[in-house]
Amino acid sequence: MSVAVRVIPCLDVSDGRVVKGVNFKNLRDQGDPVELAESYYVGGADELTFLDVSATVEGRDTMYDVVRATAEKVFIPLTVGGGVRSVDDVSKLQAHGADKVGVNSAAIARPELIGEIADRFGAQVLVLSLDITRSSSAPSGFIVTTHGGRKATDLDAVAWAREAVERGAGELLVNSIDADGTKNGFDLELIALMRENCAVPVIASGGAGAPEHFPPAVEAGADAVLAASVFHSGQMTIGDVKTALRSAGVETR
Repeated sequence: MSVAVRVIPCLDVSDGRVVKGVNFKNLRDQGDPVELAESYYVGGADELTFLDVSATVEGRDTMYDVVRATAEKVFIPLTVGGGVRSVDDVSKLQAHGADKVGVNSAAIARPELIGEIADRFGAQVLVLSLDITRSSSAPSGFIVTTHGGRKATDLDAVAWAREAVERGAGELLVNSIDADGTKNGFDLELIALMRENCAVPVIASGGAGAPEHFPPAVEAGADAVLAASVFHSGQMTIGDVKTALRSAGVETR
């Protein structure tokens, strides 16, 4: 029996507000995170993802108060990322209501963190967040970046994803910086590469602009599809996405 594809709204949070830009730049205010999260829950979201996009850059903690307030009103899995640097950070986020945590920059700086989190909380708690851009210098054609896409690394994206899974990452949030906010569709080549090389669930992120963009992402190998600005702006609803997926023969929740 096939596993139903999840539809996940993503809320990029900075200074307590939801923001969104294009290619991780020119961020604009999109609203209150708790209010948006509750509306997505009512609207049929399968999960929610909060990414504190300035926590790592500013070297501060994640938005615990926002997480707690959301968890009190929303009863679907909540993933929180941004500024997670230790098992203690994970423990604190869970105490405030997070079900899973997203780790990116801290895992690149110290890969052992992945195993530490997986050993203590289980692989299912750990989502490796990958902010990826195209680069001719990498064997796969893609490299990972850190600090909200602001700093490039020399890590091949596919090789790093494989290593992270071996270390204990239970899920991959694959975000294309090149497609982010463009509304031109997901990077299908990137999704397919991750699916071919990693045996854990893949969440496709970056580029959704219309309901018809979602089925090709699933066909390329995504187990879940994530979007932000198209939901925040009201351009489409979660119901619109699920209708498009079902029309393409994709099972949804």
